[in-house]
Amino acid sequence: MTHQPQNTLFPDLNDRTREVFRRVVESYLQTGAPVGSRTLTRDFSENLSAATIRNVMQDLEYLGLLESPHVSAGRVPTQNGLRLFVDALLEVDPVTATDREKLEASRMNNERDLGSMLDNVGHALSSITKGASLVLTPKHEAPIRHIEFVPIAADRALVVLVFADGQVENRVFRPPPGLLPSALREAVNFINAFASGLTMSDLRKRLRKEISVRRQEIDTIAGDMIERGMAIWEDEGGHNERLIVRGRGNLLDQTDSDSLLKIRELFDDLERKRDIAEVLELTERGDGVRIFIGAENKLFSLTGSTLVVSPYMNADSKIIGAVGVIGPTRLNYGRIVPIVDYTAQLVGRMLTELGSE
Repeated sequence: MTHQPQNTLFPDLNDRTREVFRRVVESYLQTGAPVGSRTLTRDFSENLSAATIRNVMQDLEYLGLLESPHVSAGRVPTQNGLRLFVDALLEVDPVTATDREKLEASRMNNERDLGSMLDNVGHALSSITKGASLVLTPKHEAPIRHIEFVPIAADRALVVLVFADGQVENRVFRPPPGLLPSALREAVNFINAFASGLTMSDLRKRLRKEISVRRQEIDTIAGDMIERGMAIWEDEGGHNERLIVRGRGNLLDQTDSDSLLKIRELFDDLERKRDIAEVLELTERGDGVRIFIGAENKLFSLTGSTLVVSPYMNADSKIIGAVGVIGPTRLNYGRIVPIVDYTAQLVGRMLTELGSE
């Protein structure tokens, strides 16, 4: 498990300042309440006065790591403070046997459908973490056997994708105005001339190349038809089909009344699954657990939420999807981070076992 440090400030803090900072953050994550100087004097490694600790906390506030909410005399960590804590001080706990058993049980119901298996994992993950779980399912990358365009109305057509493994996908799109049967046949013949045996990713690359080279050979409307079909295959808005969201109600249990409106806005985004898949797909480009706190992701800039996410791999060690948990910034990072990491490894094992049968 890895999560990449992004903060260079911590080495500049002396031992006393680090200790005060760590205790403030840990107390806040545990209680959610501002932490005062007198609280820290009770169980401190040094015999320090409340005034000394208060001065250190003021220094940390000046550095942008702590802040005073309202008129409280106590301090809470800022978003930058939480980021520093996560990068430099976070100590993760081992996944408990109970949590492992609950996650492992999600694959013990003899499901053979990948979507159902991942849905079970999402339910288990949200139940264990008391947050909203996210699962970005793998793209279907089996070789293509055949493609058809089927008109179903004056302004709608169906792309039928037949894969070598027997799976069939149907996607509706709007064909270009004035489409004639001859242009439809030309588009289908053009694609199927080299589609067989290619994956969707390979076919998209090949089509871009062929269209740019052979533009003059293709009827204008047929070319438009192919490009519109490409947009559907790329599934530009269709991250929705790949994204499983479970446990949204858990977020309400961890929210105060002042934040309910913001959480409802987050619910709307979760319902539309807007922006989240983009964040999850970022994890497909790198290994290890990643943590997005508050405004570090535009989806959470208003709601003050955190996303802990990790990619998972197939049998060929290729990253093909991701799992994650959304919760408040006051999250038990030491527990949640290893659980998300363990879940990602579990999904990888599930995929390997499914592929070997």
